Amino acid sequence: MTKRVGTDLLAADVHARLRARILSFEIKPGSRLVEDEISATMNVGRTPVREALLRLQGEGLVSREKGWVVESTDPSNMQAIFESRIAIEGYATRLAATRVTSADVTELEALVAEMDRFEAMNRAQLNQLNRAFHRRIIEMSGNPLFVDMHEKTLFHYWNMRLPVIFTKEQTQAANEQHKVILTALTARREAEAEEAAREHVRTTFAIVRDALEGF
Repeated sequence: MTKRVGTDLLAADVHARLRARILSFEIKPGSRLVEDEISATMNVGRTPVREALLRLQGEGLVSREKGWVVESTDPSNMQAIFESRIAIEGYATRLAATRVTSADVTELEALVAEMDRFEAMNRAQLNQLNRAFHRRIIEMSGNPLFVDMHEKTLFHYWNMRLPVIFTKEQTQAANEQHKVILTALTARREAEAEEAAREHVRTTFAIVRDALEGF
């Protein structure tokens, strides 16, 4: 029994470490994951490695076809990805409105103010700020499962490597939507916060969909 518990703990650790590297794109989509190499790198046996990979497969992050491979997201799944984002981010923002603190507001205000300077930064920097803004709101919901699900939807979104370039006007509009979300959160208006978050994701979906139709 002790051995089983020990194996479970090792598998959980391997899973967490591999998952973090996949979600951050340190391990790129399409990369092969070799059990022996992971065992040697992490100094664990093959059993916990295999169990960790099976968990990642269950989460849709890796697949097994002539070996383990990090999933690449098909753009045809875009609608499902955005539907998931609308549901998760919408309700998480609603919960965040019931639990927001003054410190949360200050942090979000700083991120919004920084994003207003988007013309002075590259797209990667703006994306980082945008992700930090949305992740903080998800964290404010107080539900760690929402955080995990949000990370997975973002993984699949960025994994698609979409040929989309947001215009200056679209970026400004997105920043204005961030302010609407923040205003609703600050005032603890739950329904308004949820709808603002949903509308924000719907707007992004429309931009991406239109861009892909012309690609």
